[in-house]
Amino acid sequence: MIRRLHVGPRLSEAAIAHGVIHLAGQVPENHPEGDIAAQTREVLGHVERLLAECGSDKGHLLNVQIFLADIADIAAMNAVWDAWVVPGATPPRATVQAALADPRWRIEVVATALQAGEGGR
Repeated sequence: MIRRLHVGPRLSEAAIAHGVIHLAGQVPENHPEGDIAAQTREVLGHVERLLAECGSDKGHLLNVQIFLADIADIAAMNAVWDAWVVPGATPPRATVQAALADPRWRIEVVATALQAGEGGR
C-alpha cells in the first residue's frame, strides 16, 4: 500500500510505503529571491513540515540529496544545515551543483526518512 500526500497532476509531495517516506524535491516557494541561507532555512522547513505530516521528524532521515545552483554557496548552506540537523543523527548526504528548474532557486532538497516507530534513531 502506498500513501501519497499533496498529490498534484505532475507529482506528489510525499509518498509512504512500508514505513519509508520519500519526499519530492523541496524548493524555496516563499523566498525565491532570498540568499542561500534564507532559501535553505525555508526548504529545510518544508522538509520538516512534510516529515511531521508523514509521522516522522528530521531525526529519522535516511538519506538527503542537496542540489545547489552554485556550489560556491556550500559553506553558507552548511552553516544552516549544521544548525538544523539532529546531532548524532546526521543522515548520509550528497551535495552537487545542478541547473535548477527556476533560475531564482539556489537550492533543492530531496529526502528519504523512516516513519517514527519504524525503527528509531
